[in-house]
Amino acid sequence: QVQLVESGGGLVQAGGSLRLSCAASKSISSIAFMGWYRQVPGMQREMVATISRGGITNYAEPVKGRFTISKNTARNTMYLQMNNLEPEDTATYYCNADNGWGPRFGFWGQGTQVTVSS
Repeated sequence: QVQLVESGGGLVQAGGSLRLSCAASKSISSIAFMGWYRQVPGMQREMVATISRGGITNYAEPVKGRFTISKNTARNTMYLQMNNLEPEDTATYYCNADNGWGPRFGFWGQGTQVTVSS
């Protein structure tokens, strides 16, 4: 099925910004939910933000007001604009494509590392 490749991660200072991209190998127009998830070693992978087929967005409380998820259907790409980054945002960020059965049954990218220094 769809292959996903994340990019845009890096090392930034607290208060800085990063823009993550998730390039899909095929159309993302019909995907039920596209989303960004993050994971810290020793902890569970958690939802950061999702965007539905219809464009409805959902954010985890810690990132509300700071992160913005979006997608460009023509480019088969999803984005995560991260502003005012905090050390707690440090994690590996993964792109997910969920066709309706739940993200764990969907497709994942390889992940991109985001490190925020204090």
